[in-house]
Amino acid sequence: MSLVSAFTKKSKLNASIKQTAQARKSEGHAADGLFKAAYLGYADVLTDDPLRAETLYNWGFALYHQAKTKVGDEAARLYQDAIDRFAFCLLINPNYLGAAINSGVAYMDFARLKAVAPDDSLYEKAKKQFERANSIQAGTASYNLACIYGLRGDKDACLKALELSRDKVTLPDQAEILADPDMATVIDQDWFLAFLEELNKKKEEPEVKEEVVNPTSSKWKLVERKFDDEEVEVAEKSIEEKTE
Repeated sequence: MSLVSAFTKKSKLNASIKQTAQARKSEGHAADGLFKAAYLGYADVLTDDPLRAETLYNWGFALYHQAKTKVGDEAARLYQDAIDRFAFCLLINPNYLGAAINSGVAYMDFARLKAVAPDDSLYEKAKKQFERANSIQAGTASYNLACIYGLRGDKDACLKALELSRDKVTLPDQAEILADPDMATVIDQDWFLAFLEELNKKKEEPEVKEEVVNPTSSKWKLVERKFDDEEVEVAEKSIEEKTE
């Protein structure tokens, strides 16, 4: 961080501290407005610090994987700690894709640990994180969303999410999908089997390579062929003579 940037952030921090002090002396809407302005200032001070964001992400990633090795309250505490680190990471860098996705995954594992229903707030929080990931990069968390919709029995939303995942080439292998416990309630349904059948057909279709040739222009491209300088010169002269 440069000296100018550090000075600017220090000034913003001091301003936010003053707003907090003023908010404590105020009441009602005036106090709420001052608190909100202070929060925005604090958040602004934290943003654009790549090293801190990456540190928080990797810290959350480690906590998440440790949580997977534990059970009961200890696992629950570690999942929450991981989620908190991902949240701080996203506060610093709102476009940190890995933090958004893994935050959603942690919420889902936390929900499974607590054995809550698919409409529980933990699954809803996971859904919001996956939607956030998709807003950062389309399709990256569509399969995760399909899992939540599948658990909830929402056929249309599940299929739409699967199709987007397929189109964005983020869909897991078929064997992984079929073995996924989150998809267990949909894998024997007609619409899902039809989706897999269509997926398999596309895999079997041979790749068609097109040749693009424009005989009226010297700037054409012939797929999978390279011309040396002499060939290009001869071809250009030939085309110029035919078009004159």
